[in-house]
Amino acid sequence: MRRRQQPPLPKRYGLDPARLRLPDDAVWPSLRDHLVHRLPRVDPARIDDMLRAGEIVDLDGPLALDAPYVPGGAIWFHRDLPDERPVPFDIPIVYRDETVLVADKPHFLATIPRGSHILQTALVRLRRELDLPELIPAHRLDRATAGLVLFVVDPARRGAYQTMFQGRRVHKEYEAVAGYRPGLTFPVETESRIIKEKHVLAAQEVPGPPNAHTRIELIERRGDLARYRLYPATGRTHQLRLHMNSLGVPILGDDFYPVLTDKDVDDFTRPLQLLAAALEFTDPLTGELRRFESSRTLGAWADPDGWAAGTTA
Repeated sequence: MRRRQQPPLPKRYGLDPARLRLPDDAVWPSLRDHLVHRLPRVDPARIDDMLRAGEIVDLDGPLALDAPYVPGGAIWFHRDLPDERPVPFDIPIVYRDETVLVADKPHFLATIPRGSHILQTALVRLRRELDLPELIPAHRLDRATAGLVLFVVDPARRGAYQTMFQGRRVHKEYEAVAGYRPGLTFPVETESRIIKEKHVLAAQEVPGPPNAHTRIELIERRGDLARYRLYPATGRTHQLRLHMNSLGVPILGDDFYPVLTDKDVDDFTRPLQLLAAALEFTDPLTGELRRFESSRTLGAWADPDGWAAGTTA
């Protein structure tokens, strides 16, 4: 097995530096000229500043403004971070040992860095707050969904847990709050074919062999609202949201289904009423049966008036 090359720069904010390999078949007057071409979204003046400050390095150390282009070489640097509004919610730790950590993620916090969400992600916040620079998630939750996420503390053992999720050997239970529709008989098994195209926000159900299956139970009803328990047998993008919508009971707070709405990314009111409530699995290393449960409650059920007014999650 080929050993991963260790970057010559330390982590910053819990993040590894970016690595760029320099193409073998290219010829450039200087490294700087290549970077201006390679990184069109970065102001050339910013590239100059980074080179002057020694913030771009190779295995031998910082590279100067007039550094030559070296075909087949590699460089490292830390990308500039976007401005982010802090997500004003804590991440309780449900369980922690030397191998795994289970966190109870809030709504509005992405699991991993992506796009405009870097520091305000569960992974980066936990790495920094707990001083666990090698922490890695075994799976992911949507930014809009709250609840349990299993992280692996020991890098040598991450593969066993990630494979466990990929192999669908984890029993997952979700809760959702949505409208009540007379005539639906529960429990209901629903399946469909779901696709998610790159650069398109919403997924969609299309004709074809099913690739997504969910069992849905009614927990309790309160007037026109109901609380549901959902058991996904598969893990397609937005599967639970699409299946609830297809039954005519879209989840409260859903800004994608049935209609894509334009909500400010920093609007932390009226979150999607979907919670990853429980994880259960046989530990791939110890053989122990493990079950973890979220302590969160969905705001639209616990405090309907406050949720509707945007004063509670």
